[in-house]
Amino acid sequence: MARLVLPIFLVLSLTLLHRGYSRPSRTRKAVPASQRDEDDEVNSLKEISALQTVYAELAALCAHTKCCFMEPKRYHEANEHSIAWGGTLATPRDLNENNVLRDYAKRSAPGTMEFWIGVTDIVKEGQYVDINSMPISYFNWDKSKKQLTGTKRESCVVLSLAAQGKWHDEVCLGKKKYIYEYPIP
Repeated sequence: MARLVLPIFLVLSLTLLHRGYSRPSRTRKAVPASQRDEDDEVNSLKEISALQTVYAELAALCAHTKCCFMEPKRYHEANEHSIAWGGTLATPRDLNENNVLRDYAKRSAPGTMEFWIGVTDIVKEGQYVDINSMPISYFNWDKSKKQLTGTKRESCVVLSLAAQGKWHDEVCLGKKKYIYEYPIP
């Protein structure tokens, strides 16, 4: 008998909840379907506007659509976090962009010397691509390193402030701060 009480209680509770949600509220008037569609559209526009406001605020905080995240993460975690925020790890496409990233990193995280950027050779050793697997043509390797591009174990690229913004490979499992970029809609 005691075994039947809990399932019966659950069924009754769910039935009452369903009935409560399926009937229009007594305090609200029934809304025609066309009005609900208009309300949905207005709500969607409000959400888009709110997202644009958030992106604009982030852009004001982050120089030239770049953001630096302070919590060190492994390369893949940093990449996933960047994607979750609607962007990617920053990939400098020329010396000017690299210098902007270097200067931004100096201002954003004083004392931190290395940052993950969106360049790897994980798929094929020595073939560097951006985070979207597109080949890159700009490189800023630290020529003072014995092996400029590291070894098979070192497949993720860092921008080094100690080397004035030059790059080198690191093992992807190390935890570092990272620079993220996102498009402004």
